[in-house]
Amino acid sequence: MKILLAEDTVDLNKVISQMLEMQGFDVDSTFDGQMALEKALSNGYDGIVLDIMMPKMSGLQVLKEIRKRNIVTPVLMLTAKAEVDDRVEGLDAGADDYLTKPFAMKELMARVKALTRRGSQYAAKELSFGDITLKSESLELIASNTVRLSLKEFSLMQALLLNQEHAVDCNYLIEHVWNDEADVSEETVWLYVNFLRGKLSYIDSNVEIKGDKGGPYQVVINE
Repeated sequence: MKILLAEDTVDLNKVISQMLEMQGFDVDSTFDGQMALEKALSNGYDGIVLDIMMPKMSGLQVLKEIRKRNIVTPVLMLTAKAEVDDRVEGLDAGADDYLTKPFAMKELMARVKALTRRGSQYAAKELSFGDITLKSESLELIASNTVRLSLKEFSLMQALLLNQEHAVDCNYLIEHVWNDEADVSEETVWLYVNFLRGKLSYIDSNVEIKGDKGGPYQVVINE
């Protein structure tokens, strides 16, 4: 599981990063809102931990921007006791949870674990992009025509659609689509990308998958 942590207090950032890594998370650590936003727009994450008060951009500004870009990654906001209005605004803007400082590290770890489990809720029954609809119950990909996908093809298309705002690298896809299976390589991902390209062509879609062998890959609308 990959976590984006945005906390400008250096010592606290270091402690949280170390604790998350001890729990088995892969952590991208940032110290200001601008860098957090850039990371969120260019990488796929299973959860994001945002401090509200940060330099360059506040956590609220980052949250609003990523939600505006249709990034549905679960977000935990870190707030000070006095930031009640900000907390409410954050929840209204799409935060999934909040934790008030000071907090026990054990509670933060529990919240992050719950947050990443909750991420599976975002695997909606239907995902749409351009002229395509991806249906989870029937594993169908629909545009002018309809085609049924294999489970791996479906999982790959789902991962690409959930990260439609940015290109996704091979390591992320191997971890999330193939669950780090030992015999899966960049060659495997490339093979399935081409399977999906063929099926997008078959259903006469205006959506295509950009990227060369080795990735990264991104779904785009071909006008």
